[in-house]
Amino acid sequence: MNSSDHLLEEAKRLHRDGDHGRAASLCRSIIQGDPQNFDAFYLLGFLHGQNREFEEAQYFFGEAAKRNPASGDAFFMRGFALQQLERDEEAISSFGSALAVNPRLAEALLNRAASLFRLRRYGDAARDYEFLLAFEPDFPFARGNLLFCRLHCCDWRWFDEQQAAIAADLAAGKRVIAPFDSKVLELSADDELRCAQLWVADQCPQPAPSAHSRSQTHRRIRLAYVSADFHTHALATLMIGVFERHDRTRFETIAISLGPDDGSPMRRRLNRAFERFIDVRGKSDAEIAATMREIETDIAVDLMGFTEGCRAGIFAHRAAPVQVNYLGFPGTMGADFMDYLIADEIVAPRREHQHYAEKVATLPDSFMPADSTRPISARVFTRGELGLPANGFVFSCFNASYKIAPPIFDIWMRLLKDVEGSVLWLGQANDSAMGNLRREAEARGIAGNRLVFAPYLPSAADHLARLKLADLFLDTLPYNAHATAADALWAGLPVLTCLGTRFAGRVGASLLHAVGLSELVTDSLGDYETKARELARDPAALDAIKSKLQRNHATHSLFDSARFTRDLEKAYLIMWERIQRGLTPQSFAVREAAADQPA
Repeated sequence: MNSSDHLLEEAKRLHRDGDHGRAASLCRSIIQGDPQNFDAFYLLGFLHGQNREFEEAQYFFGEAAKRNPASGDAFFMRGFALQQLERDEEAISSFGSALAVNPRLAEALLNRAASLFRLRRYGDAARDYEFLLAFEPDFPFARGNLLFCRLHCCDWRWFDEQQAAIAADLAAGKRVIAPFDSKVLELSADDELRCAQLWVADQCPQPAPSAHSRSQTHRRIRLAYVSADFHTHALATLMIGVFERHDRTRFETIAISLGPDDGSPMRRRLNRAFERFIDVRGKSDAEIAATMREIETDIAVDLMGFTEGCRAGIFAHRAAPVQVNYLGFPGTMGADFMDYLIADEIVAPRREHQHYAEKVATLPDSFMPADSTRPISARVFTRGELGLPANGFVFSCFNASYKIAPPIFDIWMRLLKDVEGSVLWLGQANDSAMGNLRREAEARGIAGNRLVFAPYLPSAADHLARLKLADLFLDTLPYNAHATAADALWAGLPVLTCLGTRFAGRVGASLLHAVGLSELVTDSLGDYETKARELARDPAALDAIKSKLQRNHATHSLFDSARFTRDLEKAYLIMWERIQRGLTPQSFAVREAAADQPA
């Protein structure tokens, strides 16, 4: 064994002992004397990756790959580091190099598909998942990922078969689908809970409990919101009014930001809304949790759950005495480290609470806030410039393409067939989705050009203004409109929904009740279809609903940001009061429990 080998073995020992600094110094010494030493470059990349220094990690793995192009692992690890830096195009190239060495490197296929998905290249991602499943049919979560990619493309081949297979696998305790992806399927509440629990056990196993004081007292409750979406994002749009209206005499508000600063007006507004805005990008889950404990966070609110960019592991490290799942993820996280879920009686009826791992805090009205200061552009759009008929009825749905399920689409096509001159106005999707939807329409006897796709508008105010040209927003099931329904209602566009069986499918009903339009909530898809047809044929009835919606903006709770914030704060006060008294979390309804709280 030569001196480089001895030094490398010592570096590996130091790494195993957790002395990363000295291990890295030894690797650099080896490289100085032996610039072609693959192992030293590889270990150095690994050390930087463990410290979340991904820029350095991708460089050293790249150097390792140059010295041994037959190492699929080096290419894979560089791709992984690039992925953490959100340099997905480069990551895809690096994963491709790994697969050129070993076409069956499952992790490379999985990660390349994830980068392709993030770049909205859903068809390419689906092909990687298909190849992976061909030789690893039980690879964790790959089957669900494949189905979700296909749904983004509105590719419904094998949909019923795959949905049934996923339900059977969940019942058998298999890791088959990610919790967010499962929302688009017809699953039971038990399936949904099991899905979340399987994900938590796989993705964020709990470390040893972290020490913190459960009785820390401050003049004000230290309330930390955790999210990667503190920029131009639907969640920020919904929550900004709450952040700005928090009672500063009772709450000290803190943003724990996991995502990028996009330099937008929304980001600047968010910075002003919080008393402290802490950017923790680049830190590990354990480090972020430690930071939150150091600032003595009382209540930590996870605004992401299992949505893109989430970091549930922060909460597994017990970042605060009270930990709350709220808004970003429509359902249970299935984790015993989350104490509460904030909901309302419609999305999470009391009879369903046994299907939630968290205790349920029930708000008096809708669980979803809506900023009442959102501007609607004065720009006047014409139907002609948007590709809509001058006089025909405009059914609309601006939900993401993956929410459009075949049974709902069947109804929409029957409506187009029955309402002469009508069109379906959808948000612009990827090319595959738009092509597939037009083909599916034609297969049902409807000309493809009766589906009109609205291009993305950079101005949210302009988008709200153009919604006024639609006649009726048709909701989806089993995954309802959420932020898109709030947009429509704020713009004065009625939303017709069907009450689902799970949280994600009951949000439309929650919003409609909160704005006083319960008559637009149907209990079955048959009633949904009948109601849509009736409204399309009765302009006076529809106009009356639109007028009622405009009046209710000012009188009902949905767009009363101040009222909503006070109710949410009452929920936080009840949670905090319980823990101060040494009591465990317990489900409660704010309307019933708030009387015991200080005025």
